[in-house]
Amino acid sequence: MKVLMIGSGGREHVLTWKIAQSPRVEKIYAAPGNGGMAALAECVDLSVEDIPGCLDFAKKHDIDLTVVGPEVPLVMGMVDAFEAEGLKVFGPNKQCAQFEGSKAFTKEFLFRHNIPTAAYKEYTDFDEIIKDLGLYGYPMVIKADGLAAGKGVLIPENKEDALAGMEMIMKKRAFGEAGDKVVIEEFLTGQEASMLCFVDGKTIVPMESAQDYKRAFDNDKGLNTGGMGTYSPNVLFADETLNKRIKAEILDPIINGFIADGLDFKGILFIGLMIDKGVPKVLEFNVRFGDPEAQSVLVRMESDLVDIMTAVIDGKLSECEIKWSQQEAVTVVIAAGGYPGLYEKGKVITGIQDVKDCVVFHAGTKLVNGELLTNGGRVLCVTALGENREAARKTVYDNINKIHFDGAQYRTDIAKFN
Repeated sequence: MKVLMIGSGGREHVLTWKIAQSPRVEKIYAAPGNGGMAALAECVDLSVEDIPGCLDFAKKHDIDLTVVGPEVPLVMGMVDAFEAEGLKVFGPNKQCAQFEGSKAFTKEFLFRHNIPTAAYKEYTDFDEIIKDLGLYGYPMVIKADGLAAGKGVLIPENKEDALAGMEMIMKKRAFGEAGDKVVIEEFLTGQEASMLCFVDGKTIVPMESAQDYKRAFDNDKGLNTGGMGTYSPNVLFADETLNKRIKAEILDPIINGFIADGLDFKGILFIGLMIDKGVPKVLEFNVRFGDPEAQSVLVRMESDLVDIMTAVIDGKLSECEIKWSQQEAVTVVIAAGGYPGLYEKGKVITGIQDVKDCVVFHAGTKLVNGELLTNGGRVLCVTALGENREAARKTVYDNINKIHFDGAQYRTDIAKFN
């Protein structure tokens, strides 16, 4: 079969890497792909937002399965457009993609179905929200309602910072239209955890767990990022009592809520959780694989991902037995200097060929005249498997300093426990 991968990040590289292992797949195209994906797929010069162009390509090249990696084309309705032409496509439709496209949509769903989450209120008027600053105390959580590339969440510690943050979002429009509506929430304490699930409209199946590290620098310092590293499995989920509680209080109500609301959700549901003293609450939903969670999770998957994706599309997920390696995985992101703030592109990358016993997934790279260059904030993800987390971690950090480009930065404490 022929597969079209939509996207160009680390998430899409690991998906392409995993799909390429399927004996059912003879050819992969990537639109637009990146410097690493080019070794596994034929890269096509198409934007992820060019839905007519991607659809036309799929029809002309007899694509059997299209996999939509990033959130933007999902929110734009790429899946709907492909389905309207009778093409198999993996990902939620436009209606269901609102779970990532609108924070308010998600919060309303959670409250409607009594799924534990933080108290919240939504606003479209600047003066009204200013009156309510501190409504839930400090620190407080401020979220731009729409898509903001993972950067639309602020956690001010006091009223002065909250006011500055609101002016940045609603007056200066730092996140554009994403800030036309704003959600404020109570600040939840505890430990964050990531849960990726396959969903086929009537069945929800969680994958192996992962732990993400959001802050830019060691010891959780610096600004929030799209993710600077992960490990899998997450030690929190060794607690069977917690797992039963998550199923009863979160997973079952979610799938029942989808059915009750007439939401035919097919694809990936990423659930961000906050766990405090064994009590889980939902922080957020995303409608695609997390990045870099996908790197640590999918390297542990022993089943054929194409079989699972096909079962999701056909509504037969309950018939799948998904097998996982007992090995543990660690992923560390190498970012451009200055990320998540301003950074430069076009830096020459060397040393990847010297890396041993790791998989290097490309997140922000491009090939120019045979030379590999940086092309994003998060540039590479170095992933290793090991008999335990410590072994996997050692393999990653023994290799990561073999990779070089001007300004390269990475955290040194991923998966390190005191």
